[in-house]
Amino acid sequence: MNKAILLLGTNIGKREEALLVASQLVAVNAGVIVRKSSIYETAPWGNREQASFLNQALMINTEFNAHELLKIILQIEAKMGRQRIQKWEARVIDIDILFYNSEIVNDTDLTIPHPLIRERRFALVPLNELMPSFIHPVYQCSVNELLQSCTDTEQVKLYI
Repeated sequence: MNKAILLLGTNIGKREEALLVASQLVAVNAGVIVRKSSIYETAPWGNREQASFLNQALMINTEFNAHELLKIILQIEAKMGRQRIQKWEARVIDIDILFYNSEIVNDTDLTIPHPLIRERRFALVPLNELMPSFIHPVYQCSVNELLQSCTDTEQVKLYI
């Protein structure tokens, strides 16, 4: 069984409901949810001219390899109405694979660990809640250490 860490994000419509539906679809299609972080409200990253996001990290056990998991996630996003028109746009749901076991994947369609993780408090705060001592396989430091050294100054507020 493989362990994957996913980050869910939403800033369109009924945000809490979108996180719930996405979690349910992950559980049915991708793997067993072992743990969930709290939900955090965060400012948009990249394109600032949009509504705040709700973010939540999920730890799952999955039988799928990383590329199969990515395909399933993209199907879930599409099923929920996600359209990819421009970078950093508002979205009903976004699901990123942050970690997959301790593997390093650098392909044209998939990079794991997520390449911008250490620059994003909205990812590091929920991750730190789930697994503060997990060692990032590229940077060779813990999630907690990444959070402490993160230069992102955006506030990440506990929502639920």
